[in-house]
Amino acid sequence: MTHLEKELKALKGDTVEMWQLVLSQLQKASHSLQTFDKDFAHEVVANEKRVNSMELNIDRDCENIFALYNPVAVDLRLVLATLKIVNNLERIGDIAEGISLFIISEKETFDKSLLKSTRFNEMFEGAIKTVEDVLKAFETEDTKLARSIFKQDEILDEINVEANKNIAVFITNNLEKTEQALNVLSIIRRLERVGDQSKNIAEEIIFYLEAKVLKHVK
Repeated sequence: MTHLEKELKALKGDTVEMWQLVLSQLQKASHSLQTFDKDFAHEVVANEKRVNSMELNIDRDCENIFALYNPVAVDLRLVLATLKIVNNLERIGDIAEGISLFIISEKETFDKSLLKSTRFNEMFEGAIKTVEDVLKAFETEDTKLARSIFKQDEILDEINVEANKNIAVFITNNLEKTEQALNVLSIIRRLERVGDQSKNIAEEIIFYLEAKVLKHVK
């Protein structure tokens, strides 16, 4: 194994480690919301610094590979894709932290009828699944799985669009829970962005493996 191959293997390993941490952040935020155990939400907020630090370290490693090894072809695409992937992962980490802050601010458990009418649990599970699937696609170099993210993201978009109407109906019938309903809407908006970030990552995986640029292609 050449020095470059060792560096690229380490780079992929570090990226997967960051990915797993970000995925854990989302899962803990979901668990905190479902159980109203704020300790999990506080843990997510505390871990956000780790996510940021891992992104900076991977960025630095990519710069070193460029400077020392001058990669070409698929090796070059891997490094370029990794730079963009970890940026998207850091944003998902920010989203998990933002959701956790909403949970921490709540004074009572989330209304079950509100969560049901907005398809909230489906939204959260779907967002987590997109992150899980793009991670698997990256690890197994599976572009077919990466492409499945586009359809998954459309479902998240659909729930997001429906949310305004569903939240309005709930608030009309539960004025005393207006603040919580608006917080749920804000969380749904953030989960929709998780789908967008996962779609961006899927595009980078396809670029790395197939040398195809999908960004801005309908």
